[in-house]
Amino acid sequence: MRTVSVKIFTNGEIVNIRVSNELVTILKSHYVKNMKRYSYTVNKYPSTFFFEEELMKHE
Repeated sequence: MRTVSVKIFTNGEIVNIRVSNELVTILKSHYVKNMKRYSYTVNKYPSTFFFEEELMKHE
C-alpha cells in the first residue's frame, strides 16, 4: 500500500516558521518523491526550503 502526503499549505498562504514564529508567505511547493512529503519556498528566504513540520498555520 502506497501512502502519499497531502499538501497542507497553499501558494500565497501566510504561515509561521515554527522556530522563530516569523510570518512568511508560501511562494511555491514541491513534492519530494523520495521523502514522500512536500517542501515549501517562502518569500523571506527564497533560496531555502522548509518541510511541513517546520511551518504552522497562522491564526
